[in-house]
Amino acid sequence: MRLPAYLINLDGSDERLRSASRQLDEAGVGFERVPAFDGRALRVEEFPDYDPAGAMAYMGRPLRGGEIGCYLSHLDCARRFLDSGAEYGLVFEDDMQLKPGFAEGMRILMDWLDRHDRDWDLVNLGADQHKIYTPVMGFEAAGRHHELTRAHYFPMTTTALLWSRQGAETFVRTHRRITAGVDNHFRHWLTRNDRGLAVWPPLVTTTGVESQIEDGKGKRSAGGRHPLYGLIKQRRQIVNKLIAWRHKRRLARR
Repeated sequence: MRLPAYLINLDGSDERLRSASRQLDEAGVGFERVPAFDGRALRVEEFPDYDPAGAMAYMGRPLRGGEIGCYLSHLDCARRFLDSGAEYGLVFEDDMQLKPGFAEGMRILMDWLDRHDRDWDLVNLGADQHKIYTPVMGFEAAGRHHELTRAHYFPMTTTALLWSRQGAETFVRTHRRITAGVDNHFRHWLTRNDRGLAVWPPLVTTTGVESQIEDGKGKRSAGGRHPLYGLIKQRRQIVNKLIAWRHKRRLARR
């Protein structure tokens, strides 16, 4: 598969690297390892890009160092992809698990995308949930039916992503301050411009092991949360869903 591909892997996570390398090699995907930005041991004030007031206003809580590190790792991958000069680029996190038929599905997907208008920024290949979408085209891979969809409510997971050049350029150009984890950032951005796609069921899942780059602390502590955290979170979700439904209805009227 002749696509530049980038694998985010934390230094010292050798078993994850071996597992991901074996899968990508078997799928015929050459890749570049990208050392993950390890923010777990850093205080948030040590990140010049971090906007704590913005995070409190949008997320209702401070971000953890690991979340900021994950965002910066994806930003690094987008910049590397742009430097490659390619039209499309893959990004994987090292807890990825390729589904049977991944290589076949990607060939079908890339052929279709090449032959149609490129009115998209990012394809989520590893969504664990999928809500508020419009089917675009169906395809079979390893005997399983998949749909490429217009993901009006962009899925949160960032395990496996396919960038268009325009999408990566927008992500890099508009980056200023970090006010949300990269998954929430992508949902906010792509729900508003309606240029996100997704494959469902996903072509990539996760191994199910706990994230290392995001601290490995399980549930987030309630410490430091805004007194109205629950309302802020609910407002964010409701606004995103209302925007997504508006896009879906508009597309249905065409």
